[in-house]
Amino acid sequence: MLHTFAIYVDNKPGVLNRVASLFRRRAFNIESLTVGHTETRGVSRMTVVVDTDEYGARRLEAHLYKLVPCRRVDDITTSPSIARDLALIKVAATGDARTHVMQLVDVYRARIVDVSPESLVIETTGTEDKIDSLVEVLRPYGVVEMVRTGRVAMKRGLAPVRRNGAKPAGGPSGDAAPEISGDVSNCSV
Repeated sequence: MLHTFAIYVDNKPGVLNRVASLFRRRAFNIESLTVGHTETRGVSRMTVVVDTDEYGARRLEAHLYKLVPCRRVDDITTSPSIARDLALIKVAATGDARTHVMQLVDVYRARIVDVSPESLVIETTGTEDKIDSLVEVLRPYGVVEMVRTGRVAMKRGLAPVRRNGAKPAGGPSGDAAPEISGDVSNCSV
């Protein structure tokens, strides 16, 4: 089963290498990895997708908490969440083929972001299945090049992602900003 982890880390050199090395040392293949800044200065968020069972996911979470630059780790696999992927696809298109490709782009609610005499560059966002489907219908026209970001995911609703059993930050109204930390005393390896 694919597990999606949201990992909050210090935004410092070498952190990505340390996290990726942990997965490598434990013989887990990273299916998707995206990293970006968060709303908190000096903190980045890694969204990592790994194919593992429930036991392996718990082990990974516990090992990630042992890394010094990791501030919080959340397995959002079973939480209601929104997941998206971004792709840029360069397609060979001239003459009538160009018209057909442009119609397909409209059907998939994608955008054409670059036009040259012999090709089009298409930008699309959506689920991985939607992007895979678009790539398959474009293949007969000649996919010249493609790049994908990998999955980014966020828990739905107003409540921030938090570890199992953790209490929400703030008072009864929940208006205080959540602290990025976690109690790992109940994690087992």
